[in-house]
Amino acid sequence: MRMDTELQSHYALLLGLGSPWEVKTVELKLQEKKVEIELGWQWGQAVQCPDCGQACSLHDCAPERTWRHLDTMQFTTLIRARTPRSACPEHGVKTMHVPWAAPLGRFTLLFERFAVEVLLASASVSQACELLGLGWETAHEIMRRAVERGLARRQLDQLRHLGMDEKGFKRGQSYITLLTDLDAARVLEVVEERTTEAAGKLWQGLSSEQKQTVEAVAVDMWEPFIRTIQAQVPDAAILHDKFHVSKYLGEAMDKVRRQEHKELMAKGDETLKGSRQLWLYNPQHFSPDQAAEFAALKDLHLKVARAWAAKELFSKFWAYQHEGWARHFFKDWFGWVSRSRLKPMIEVAQLLKRHLENLLTHLRHHITNAVTEGLNSKIQSLKSAARGFSNFQNYRTRSRSIALFQNKIQTHGTVRDAWIFTQPWRYFASSLMRMLRNQTVPWSPWRNSGPGSVTFLSISLPVATLHSTLSWIFLPFNVTVILLPMMVASQVCHSPPGLLANSLGAVWL
Repeated sequence: MRMDTELQSHYALLLGLGSPWEVKTVELKLQEKKVEIELGWQWGQAVQCPDCGQACSLHDCAPERTWRHLDTMQFTTLIRARTPRSACPEHGVKTMHVPWAAPLGRFTLLFERFAVEVLLASASVSQACELLGLGWETAHEIMRRAVERGLARRQLDQLRHLGMDEKGFKRGQSYITLLTDLDAARVLEVVEERTTEAAGKLWQGLSSEQKQTVEAVAVDMWEPFIRTIQAQVPDAAILHDKFHVSKYLGEAMDKVRRQEHKELMAKGDETLKGSRQLWLYNPQHFSPDQAAEFAALKDLHLKVARAWAAKELFSKFWAYQHEGWARHFFKDWFGWVSRSRLKPMIEVAQLLKRHLENLLTHLRHHITNAVTEGLNSKIQSLKSAARGFSNFQNYRTRSRSIALFQNKIQTHGTVRDAWIFTQPWRYFASSLMRMLRNQTVPWSPWRNSGPGSVTFLSISLPVATLHSTLSWIFLPFNVTVILLPMMVASQVCHSPPGLLANSLGAVWL
């Protein structure tokens, strides 16, 4: 076999290509630091219609296109090919899909997978772009395509408890609204603004069957959100969780403190000066000095002390398990606050009374918007790392990617766990150990084919040959570290496979 033919065969093997695709030429351009691989379609082979999948006759080939692939050492690797077009009797002339790239994509799927892994590992998109040699918009486009592939495979059959919340987007009165799955801890949708129209857009991605499975929605007391939930999922219960109630009561108490502090300062009394955090902290987390100072403040019969007592007392509402006792408690609490002559607290009490039925929903559905707030924190981390987002679509893509890159979901054509997605070398080490134990390796193209050889994509090769070929091509990506034990295995194939596998595990894992 001539060297050129062997090189073509090796590249076809690495690309996972077989008949009717073939590697025609491999051209090394030293001055440009490029490796160009030309692929061709074997004439006479039937093509498939991309719409219906039926075998059709070949009409012609589209103009040549170029895709960027994983680098070969320090050389940029490009794939060139003319894609066949099918002559479908039903759909007409259609360009066939290629196995190495997504439709209309400019990068191979393997490169996009690697790019997303770099984006996840980098502190910012700018750093990832510098490592990958890509532009800002190109990097976001790769992530958008990965998110779309993941969303297309996302299961939304068991949506029982959802959450709705708003979050600041830009400076000033700029907000986004997000819909979350509280059970699976994932972002379902993100839209601009926090109006009734924006809240309605959140539900457009859910079918009527999916909406019927929703049992409860946790939301704050923003009226546009409540009206939208009642219109979109009328059978679902609306729940105002203790997080938002505590927020309203805390803000009202702080208003009382500021008003009283202003009155005392006008008289020259600095009793409340510097005490703001004491009223907002949880007393269980006080230091001994803080506890003593707070106890002294409570004994001064201040207005803010009464507001604090009302706020703390309402926390007992969530401990009731029977609706009748919960209603009785709220009636007594509301009466006491109404007679307190603390206007901010009275306003919040009246607000809670108007939404009492939604507060009582907590007795039937023990959910909170804590998951949504946690996702908000992760979104804020993304926003901080990116130094803000001027483009909402990029912000939306990054927000929806959070759960996709943490749970088991297909984003790059193969189902893999999150630890496989973020730590591929550890997965390959585990795969090799299972191969040595003669176990089935999930989704991997490798399998054991006897002493001194392995099978990759149905082609049996000597381990030493496979190692020498792949290490020459993929040295920058440390694939040599993965393949070296294969050559070792060929030399010690008579040793107990389990012993060798355990040794590898002790080194790699």
